Parts: sequence; C-alpha cells; structure tokens
Amino acid sequence: MTQSQTGPRDWAAVLYWGCLTALLLFIIIPVASIFFEIPGASVVSEATNSSTISAIRISLVTSTASLFVTMALGIPTARFLSRREIRGKGVIDTFLDLPIVLPPAVAGLALLLAFAPHSLIGKFLLHYGLILPGNIVAVVIAETFVAMPFFVRSARTAFEEINPKLEMAASVLSPSKFFSFRKVVLPLASRGLVAGCILAWGRAMGEFGATLLFAGNLPGITQTMPLAIYLDLEVNIYQASFVSAILIVISFAVIASTRWVAGRR
Repeated sequence: MTQSQTGPRDWAAVLYWGCLTALLLFIIIPVASIFFEIPGASVVSEATNSSTISAIRISLVTSTASLFVTMALGIPTARFLSRREIRGKGVIDTFLDLPIVLPPAVAGLALLLAFAPHSLIGKFLLHYGLILPGNIVAVVIAETFVAMPFFVRSARTAFEEINPKLEMAASVLSPSKFFSFRKVVLPLASRGLVAGCILAWGRAMGEFGATLLFAGNLPGITQTMPLAIYLDLEVNIYQASFVSAILIVISFAVIASTRWVAGRR
C-alpha cells in the first residue's frame, strides 16, 4: 500500500529532476564553451585590443543614452496608462509591446525605411544635414525601439500597485501634482522603475539585428559589442569569444539584479 502510493511520486520526482537537469545543461554547456574557448594567455591582449575597447565604449554610451530616452518617454507613458481608462487602450498596449516579439531584422528594416534619407522624416533631417543610417544616433534609436517595452511594462506594473488612497492623501497635503508625484508616487514605484531600467539597459546592450540593419556595422562609429562579435567571428574567434564572455557576465548581472530588486519590492 505504501509502495503503490510513493512509487508514482518517486517517478514524478525523477522526471522533474531529469527535465530540470537537461534544461540546465542545455543552457550551461554552450555558455561555458565560450569561456573555455578563450586562451588564458590572450586575455590581456584581447582586453587591450583597440577594436574591442571601441566596441565596449560605444555599447556603454549608446545603451546609457537609450536608457535616458526610455525613462524620459516611458515614465509619463506608464503613469498615464496605469491611471487612465481610455478608448483603444488594448490596441495601444499591443503596439507598445510589439517590439518585444517583432523580429530584429524587421525592426531594423522598419527603422531604416522610416528614417532613410529618401523617407519623409529622412528628407526633413537631411535638410539640416543629418543622415541617421551610419550615425551613432541610429544606434541609440534602434536600442530604444527594442528596449522601451521592457521598461514601460515594469514601470506600469509598479504604478498600478500603488494604493490610490496614498496618492489622494498626498494631494491633500499639497495641491501640486508634481510634488505628489515626486515625493510619493516615484518613491513607492522606485523598485519597479529600477528593475525596468536594468532590463531595458541590458536589452539595449545586447541589441544586434535592428542596429545592424539601421545603423550599420562601422568600427569606431556604430559597432557595438554584438556587432563586433559578428565581425570578429570570421577573423578572430578568440576576440569574438572574449567580447561574448563580457556580454554573458553583463546578462547574468542584469538578471540577478532584476531578481534581487523584485525580491525586495
């Protein structure tokens, strides 16, 4: 009687642990292979390589600039959608989430057609001597395009979790809505906003497809770390592995930081 009851549970546990182990190995083995591909003697030379340093610098600059743009546009948008019921809200949400599932190549082509010199916007920019494709500004736009939904979703959830009574109490203390937002709403939503910032920044750092099609892969100008990996893959596998290892460490730190912030919310 006892064996018949515990037997299925034992088999279920074996199945669960087997699936979990298979999935972990499926992820860990390829990731670890990148680190094993880097010879210890070449770490210093790869770390001081001018093209590697340039790609790291461009990635840090553009992803940080993208984060500031994302916050400037995303915070008011998330706040508005969390507190207002407007017609067509479902359609708006769908468009805001579209870059998450949109293939990177499609996103890059869309940005290229929208901002190319022959387009309506491109002609306007060209009148002032600005051509976005091949410009570092195009990298920031591409990264913002793919990273924005991650921040908006996290920020909106954070705003929705705030008790409206607290906001009403703040409005009684001060008639200024900006004061209430700055002193009450932002501190209460801070952890969700920080988590959204981490996710958006990490997504911008790893952006490849949209940047390649829209901004191009110009060393020292638009070549970010993922683009450097793409270019180095055919000529220097060790340098490509070194840059990949850096991105893996950044990705792990992004996920760990997000989980830590979410756990303390």
